[in-house]
Amino acid sequence: MDPARPGHHPDNEPPRDGVPGRAEPLPGTACPGGERPGSRRLRRRGQGELEAQVLAVLHSANGPATAGWVQEHLEGDLAYTTVITILSRLYEKKAVTRSREGRSYTWTSASDEAGLAALRMRRVLDGERDRDAVLARFISALSPGDEERLRALLARAAAPDDPVDPHDTEGL
Repeated sequence: MDPARPGHHPDNEPPRDGVPGRAEPLPGTACPGGERPGSRRLRRRGQGELEAQVLAVLHSANGPATAGWVQEHLEGDLAYTTVITILSRLYEKKAVTRSREGRSYTWTSASDEAGLAALRMRRVLDGERDRDAVLARFISALSPGDEERLRALLARAAAPDDPVDPHDTEGL
């Protein structure tokens, strides 16, 4: 600290005489976020996007798949441990099932992308104290067409002999 200026630290000074400050990396060192000067920054995935991609790959499999198989069929260059982490999170959410095969697991999709979105919506709703207020706000934010679809789906779900098929929108 500079005793002449209380609360002032010399490291907070702007660069003088054209000398680069600390914000500029030294040659051969990584920049914040792991980028190098002049490199293209990788696009950050949206929340749940990677889980949806893993589910889509599992859907394309002819039966149970290993994490290695999933890794090979995913776009991008993901580490095996990342794929295992995603599969484990999907398992916790009941979006995939797994069975022991030797020392590892094989994985099967138990849900599609719509099912995963529904699980996320349910998890958000379960985390709220005032479920009525959350549901009321959700319904009031729906477009008229979506509100009508929701009403029709709820009516069909209430009918005991008519199972709900979310893809059947006939009459909606």
